[in-house]
Amino acid sequence: MLNKLSLLAVGAALAQLTSAVGNARVKNNCPFAVTAWSVGSDISDPHTLSTGKSYGEPFSRDPKTGGRAIKVTIDPDGLWTGKPQTIYAYNLDGNTVWYDLSDVFGDAFKGHKLKVASADPACPSIVWEDGVPPAGSQVKNCGSGADVTLTLCA
Repeated sequence: MLNKLSLLAVGAALAQLTSAVGNARVKNNCPFAVTAWSVGSDISDPHTLSTGKSYGEPFSRDPKTGGRAIKVTIDPDGLWTGKPQTIYAYNLDGNTVWYDLSDVFGDAFKGHKLKVASADPACPSIVWEDGVPPAGSQVKNCGSGADVTLTLCA
């Protein structure tokens, strides 16, 4: 009986370890407020981030689209008015999270460094030195347990 209980306890602990999921975060170091929305098959309410503030959500897989994105605009209503958007997109695929950075409708953070990075050294970074996307693919991947942060005005 004791062995069965021990095995159950070990199994439960391992299940928790393997199911631990990291977070997608946005940190605003810019000297102005920005607005972030979490977007998948649905759209969250806006999150206003003043200087020094952050937004985060656990990595998840959208049941309809697969991936999710955190869209960031300088204008508070920029998601709805066609203003420039910086998009931190991710896709949770088992024990791996794929992530990238892109812009639509212009370059909202032109002149400001953007960096997507993790405290986990195994996770590759994405850096836009001048807030403008470089040429080539920027898709990276990391273990799903790591937090990966987009820092604005890094």
